[in-house]
Amino acid sequence: MFLNAFFFVLGTIVGSFLNVVILRSGREYLSGRSECFSCGKKLHWYELLPILSFLFLGGRCLSCKSRISWQYPLVEFGTGLLFLFTFIINRALLSASAGLILLLIDLVAISTLVVIFVYDLKHKIIPDGAVYTFIIVSLIKFFIFNLSLANFYGLLFVFLFIFSIWFFSHGAWMGFGDVKLALGIGAFLPAASSISAITIGFWAGAFLSIIILLLQRFPSLKITSKTLTIKSEIPFGPFLVIGIL
Repeated sequence: MFLNAFFFVLGTIVGSFLNVVILRSGREYLSGRSECFSCGKKLHWYELLPILSFLFLGGRCLSCKSRISWQYPLVEFGTGLLFLFTFIINRALLSASAGLILLLIDLVAISTLVVIFVYDLKHKIIPDGAVYTFIIVSLIKFFIFNLSLANFYGLLFVFLFIFSIWFFSHGAWMGFGDVKLALGIGAFLPAASSISAITIGFWAGAFLSIIILLLQRFPSLKITSKTLTIKSEIPFGPFLVIGIL
Protein backbone atom coordinates (compact mmCIF):
# COMPACT_ATOMS: atom_id res chain seq x y z
CA MET A 1 0.00 0.00 0.00
CA PHE A 2 2.85 2.37 0.84
CA LEU A 3 4.54 1.70 -2.50
CA ASN A 4 1.28 2.27 -4.34
CA ALA A 5 0.92 5.66 -2.68
CA PHE A 6 4.61 6.42 -3.29
CA PHE A 7 4.39 5.83 -7.04
CA PHE A 8 1.16 7.79 -7.35
CA VAL A 9 2.67 10.79 -5.54
CA LEU A 10 5.88 10.41 -7.55
CA GLY A 11 3.78 10.46 -10.71
CA THR A 12 2.02 13.68 -9.70
CA ILE A 13 5.39 15.34 -9.02
CA VAL A 14 6.72 14.17 -12.39
CA GLY A 15 3.45 15.32 -13.97
CA SER A 16 4.03 18.81 -12.53
CA PHE A 17 7.44 18.86 -14.23
CA LEU A 18 5.91 17.54 -17.47
CA ASN A 19 3.53 20.51 -17.46
CA VAL A 20 6.59 22.76 -17.51
CA VAL A 21 8.08 20.75 -20.39
CA ILE A 22 4.81 20.94 -22.34
CA LEU A 23 4.41 24.68 -21.83
CA ARG A 24 8.06 25.55 -22.53
CA SER A 25 8.73 23.03 -25.30
CA GLY A 26 10.18 24.76 -28.36
CA ARG A 27 11.48 27.65 -26.29
CA GLU A 28 15.08 28.32 -25.45
CA TYR A 29 14.70 27.79 -21.73
CA LEU A 30 13.41 25.14 -19.34
CA SER A 31 14.96 26.64 -16.23
CA GLY A 32 13.73 29.53 -14.14
CA ARG A 33 10.97 29.80 -11.58
CA SER A 34 7.37 29.30 -12.62
CA GLU A 35 5.20 32.38 -12.85
CA CYS A 36 1.59 33.33 -13.48
CA PHE A 37 0.95 33.75 -17.20
CA SER A 38 -1.47 36.60 -16.51
CA CYS A 39 0.26 38.83 -13.94
CA GLY A 40 3.83 37.49 -14.15
CA LYS A 41 4.10 36.91 -10.39
CA LYS A 42 6.74 34.36 -9.38
CA LEU A 43 5.00 31.41 -7.73
CA HIS A 44 5.88 30.21 -4.23
CA TRP A 45 6.34 26.53 -3.34
CA TYR A 46 2.87 26.31 -1.78
CA GLU A 47 1.38 27.42 -5.10
CA LEU A 48 3.14 24.60 -6.95
CA LEU A 49 2.05 21.51 -5.01
CA PRO A 50 0.74 18.95 -7.51
CA ILE A 51 -3.10 18.85 -7.55
CA LEU A 52 -3.38 20.25 -4.00
CA SER A 53 -2.43 23.84 -4.88
CA PHE A 54 -5.02 23.92 -7.66
CA LEU A 55 -7.71 22.73 -5.24
CA PHE A 56 -6.72 25.01 -2.35
CA LEU A 57 -6.50 28.05 -4.64
CA GLY A 58 -9.83 27.27 -6.25
CA GLY A 59 -8.24 27.11 -9.68
CA ARG A 60 -7.19 30.77 -9.59
CA CYS A 61 -3.94 32.71 -9.21
CA LEU A 62 -3.41 33.80 -5.62
CA SER A 63 -2.34 37.26 -6.76
CA CYS A 64 -4.48 38.34 -9.74
CA LYS A 65 -7.29 35.74 -9.40
CA SER A 66 -7.03 34.75 -13.08
CA ARG A 67 -8.09 31.20 -13.87
CA ILE A 68 -5.48 28.45 -13.87
CA SER A 69 -5.71 25.96 -16.74
CA TRP A 70 -7.23 22.57 -15.94
CA GLN A 71 -4.29 21.09 -17.82
CA TYR A 72 -2.15 21.34 -14.67
CA PRO A 73 -4.15 19.11 -12.31
CA LEU A 74 -5.28 16.75 -15.07
CA VAL A 75 -1.72 16.06 -16.26
CA GLU A 76 -0.53 15.66 -12.65
CA PHE A 77 -3.39 13.32 -11.70
CA GLY A 78 -3.17 11.37 -14.97
CA THR A 79 0.59 10.90 -14.65
CA GLY A 80 0.09 9.78 -11.05
CA LEU A 81 -2.37 7.09 -12.15
CA LEU A 82 -0.11 5.97 -14.99
CA PHE A 83 2.86 5.65 -12.64
CA LEU A 84 0.72 3.67 -10.21
CA PHE A 85 -0.57 1.30 -12.90
CA THR A 86 2.93 0.87 -14.35
CA PHE A 87 4.25 -0.09 -10.92
CA ILE A 88 1.38 -2.55 -10.35
CA ILE A 89 1.97 -4.19 -13.74
CA ASN A 90 5.71 -4.57 -13.07
CA ARG A 91 5.46 -5.39 -9.34
CA ALA A 92 5.94 -9.13 -9.77
CA LEU A 93 9.23 -8.59 -11.65
CA LEU A 94 10.83 -6.21 -9.14
CA SER A 95 12.54 -8.98 -7.19
CA ALA A 96 15.02 -9.25 -10.08
CA SER A 97 17.39 -6.45 -11.06
CA ALA A 98 16.10 -6.64 -14.64
CA GLY A 99 12.61 -5.94 -13.30
CA LEU A 100 13.75 -2.65 -11.80
CA ILE A 101 15.36 -1.67 -15.10
CA LEU A 102 12.13 -2.50 -16.93
CA LEU A 103 10.11 -0.39 -14.47
CA LEU A 104 12.43 2.60 -14.91
CA ILE A 105 12.28 2.29 -18.71
CA ASP A 106 8.48 2.10 -18.63
CA LEU A 107 8.20 5.14 -16.32
CA VAL A 108 10.43 7.25 -18.57
CA ALA A 109 8.48 6.09 -21.63
CA ILE A 110 5.15 6.90 -19.96
CA SER A 111 6.43 10.40 -19.12
CA THR A 112 7.37 11.08 -22.74
CA LEU A 113 3.98 9.78 -23.91
CA VAL A 114 2.19 12.23 -21.60
CA VAL A 115 4.13 15.11 -23.18
CA ILE A 116 3.38 13.83 -26.69
CA PHE A 117 -0.32 13.36 -25.92
CA VAL A 118 -0.91 16.83 -24.48
CA TYR A 119 1.39 18.79 -26.79
CA ASP A 120 0.07 17.19 -29.99
CA LEU A 121 -3.49 17.68 -28.79
CA LYS A 122 -2.83 21.41 -28.23
CA HIS A 123 -0.51 22.24 -31.12
CA LYS A 124 -1.02 19.41 -33.66
CA ILE A 125 2.68 18.61 -33.69
CA ILE A 126 4.76 16.05 -31.82
CA PRO A 127 7.81 17.66 -30.14
CA ASP A 128 11.11 16.15 -31.28
CA GLY A 129 12.60 16.04 -27.79
CA ALA A 130 9.79 13.87 -26.45
CA VAL A 131 9.51 11.51 -29.41
CA TYR A 132 13.29 11.00 -29.70
CA THR A 133 13.46 10.24 -25.98
CA PHE A 134 10.64 7.73 -26.41
CA ILE A 135 12.47 6.11 -29.35
CA ILE A 136 15.72 5.82 -27.38
CA VAL A 137 14.17 4.23 -24.28
CA SER A 138 12.05 1.98 -26.50
CA LEU A 139 15.11 0.74 -28.38
CA ILE A 140 16.85 0.09 -25.04
CA LYS A 141 13.81 -1.95 -23.96
CA PHE A 142 13.78 -3.74 -27.32
CA PHE A 143 17.41 -4.87 -27.12
CA ILE A 144 17.17 -5.88 -23.44
CA PHE A 145 13.68 -7.43 -23.25
CA ASN A 146 11.99 -7.67 -26.66
CA LEU A 147 14.81 -8.82 -28.94
CA SER A 148 13.48 -11.59 -31.15
CA LEU A 149 12.90 -12.17 -34.85
CA ALA A 150 9.12 -11.92 -34.45
CA ASN A 151 9.34 -8.63 -32.57
CA PHE A 152 11.81 -7.26 -35.14
CA TYR A 153 9.32 -8.03 -37.91
CA GLY A 154 6.60 -6.38 -35.83
CA LEU A 155 8.75 -3.25 -35.39
CA LEU A 156 9.46 -3.17 -39.13
CA PHE A 157 5.80 -3.67 -40.06
CA VAL A 158 4.46 -0.95 -37.74
CA PHE A 159 7.09 1.56 -38.85
CA LEU A 160 6.70 0.84 -42.60
CA PHE A 161 2.90 0.89 -42.35
CA ILE A 162 2.76 4.38 -40.85
CA PHE A 163 5.66 5.54 -43.04
CA SER A 164 3.85 4.41 -46.20
CA ILE A 165 0.72 6.39 -45.22
CA TRP A 166 2.86 9.49 -44.67
CA PHE A 167 4.90 8.94 -47.85
CA PHE A 168 2.10 8.21 -50.31
CA SER A 169 -0.14 10.97 -48.95
CA HIS A 170 2.78 13.43 -49.01
CA GLY A 171 2.13 14.17 -45.35
CA ALA A 172 -1.57 14.99 -45.85
CA TRP A 173 -2.93 12.01 -43.90
CA MET A 174 -0.16 11.57 -41.37
CA GLY A 175 2.59 13.79 -39.95
CA PHE A 176 6.21 12.67 -39.87
CA GLY A 177 6.08 12.92 -36.08
CA ASP A 178 3.62 10.02 -36.17
CA VAL A 179 6.13 8.04 -38.25
CA LYS A 180 8.82 8.59 -35.60
CA LEU A 181 6.33 7.67 -32.87
CA ALA A 182 5.53 4.43 -34.76
CA LEU A 183 9.21 3.46 -34.65
CA GLY A 184 9.11 3.83 -30.87
CA ILE A 185 5.89 1.81 -30.64
CA GLY A 186 7.39 -1.09 -32.60
CA ALA A 187 10.38 -1.20 -30.27
CA PHE A 188 8.51 -0.57 -27.02
CA LEU A 189 5.89 -3.29 -27.42
CA PRO A 190 6.06 -6.92 -28.60
CA ALA A 191 4.93 -7.54 -32.18
CA ALA A 192 1.29 -8.44 -31.52
CA SER A 193 0.86 -5.61 -29.00
CA SER A 194 2.41 -2.99 -31.29
CA ILE A 195 0.05 -3.95 -34.12
CA SER A 196 -2.85 -3.83 -31.65
CA ALA A 197 -1.72 -0.36 -30.50
CA ILE A 198 -1.83 0.97 -34.07
CA THR A 199 -5.22 -0.62 -34.66
CA ILE A 200 -6.68 0.80 -31.46
CA GLY A 201 -5.24 4.21 -32.36
CA PHE A 202 -6.98 4.22 -35.75
CA TRP A 203 -10.28 3.00 -34.31
CA ALA A 204 -10.18 5.50 -31.44
CA GLY A 205 -9.45 8.38 -33.82
CA ALA A 206 -12.21 7.36 -36.22
CA PHE A 207 -14.74 6.81 -33.42
CA LEU A 208 -14.11 10.17 -31.73
CA SER A 209 -14.15 12.03 -35.05
CA ILE A 210 -17.50 10.51 -36.01
CA ILE A 211 -18.95 11.32 -32.58
CA ILE A 212 -17.83 14.96 -32.84
CA LEU A 213 -19.20 15.25 -36.39
CA LEU A 214 -22.55 13.90 -35.23
CA LEU A 215 -22.72 16.08 -32.11
CA GLN A 216 -21.95 19.20 -34.16
CA ARG A 217 -25.37 18.79 -35.70
CA PHE A 218 -26.57 20.25 -32.39
CA PRO A 219 -24.94 23.72 -32.22
CA SER A 220 -26.22 24.39 -28.70
CA LEU A 221 -23.86 21.71 -27.33
CA LYS A 222 -20.74 23.68 -28.43
CA ILE A 223 -18.55 20.59 -28.56
CA THR A 224 -15.62 22.43 -30.20
CA SER A 225 -14.73 26.07 -30.76
CA LYS A 226 -14.13 25.36 -34.46
CA THR A 227 -16.36 23.61 -36.95
CA LEU A 228 -15.05 20.13 -37.72
CA THR A 229 -15.52 18.76 -41.22
CA ILE A 230 -14.47 15.54 -42.93
CA LYS A 231 -11.38 17.43 -44.19
CA SER A 232 -10.39 18.87 -40.82
CA GLU A 233 -6.90 18.17 -39.47
CA ILE A 234 -6.99 16.04 -36.33
CA PRO A 235 -3.81 15.18 -34.40
CA PHE A 236 -3.19 11.43 -34.55
CA GLY A 237 -0.46 11.27 -31.90
CA PRO A 238 -2.88 11.25 -28.93
CA PHE A 239 -4.75 8.28 -30.41
CA LEU A 240 -1.49 6.37 -30.93
CA VAL A 241 -0.66 7.08 -27.29
CA ILE A 242 -4.06 5.70 -26.25
CA GLY A 243 -3.30 2.59 -28.31
CA ILE A 244 0.07 2.16 -26.60
CA LEU A 245 -1.42 2.50 -23.13
